[in-house]
Amino acid sequence: MKQLLLINPENVTEEEVKNYPVREAVRAIVLDADNKIALLHVSNKGYYKLPGGGIEGTEDRLPALQRECQEEIGCVVEVSEEIGSIIEYRKIFGLKQISYCYLAKVQGPKGAPNFTEEEIAGGFEQIWVSYPDALRFMNESKASDIEGRDYIVPRDTTLLKAVENKI
Repeated sequence: MKQLLLINPENVTEEEVKNYPVREAVRAIVLDADNKIALLHVSNKGYYKLPGGGIEGTEDRLPALQRECQEEIGCVVEVSEEIGSIIEYRKIFGLKQISYCYLAKVQGPKGAPNFTEEEIAGGFEQIWVSYPDALRFMNESKASDIEGRDYIVPRDTTLLKAVENKI
């Protein structure tokens, strides 16, 4: 998978990152029948993000993406295209994260998200918006924490820009 970006705002050295555990994750730009994009508004922290999350145990990427989309946006999705990977060196967590990113379409009816207690506490809200609005919301995000500001928003903005001519 083509690497789209390396995020390293804390200037982690290659030597340091060798000792970090690796967390693999999946993310998607999910389109509905009206070409609206699923976003999650993390209202208590002031930013927006795309659906996705960590691959659990021996899970393969696409089943992990299905599970994450079912949990976070209440939808079954079909992957239409592989977009690329984004690597984050997160010194604050002593972690190297690799996100495998996809373009997907909703299959069947939209359901309700099943947020975790942590997501509920973060003020997660699911919204469906046009591509220009999704990009605008990302660009106008005012994340109140380092994770949102320095990692999540740049990662998901890069992913949105990577599909600009495909939507």
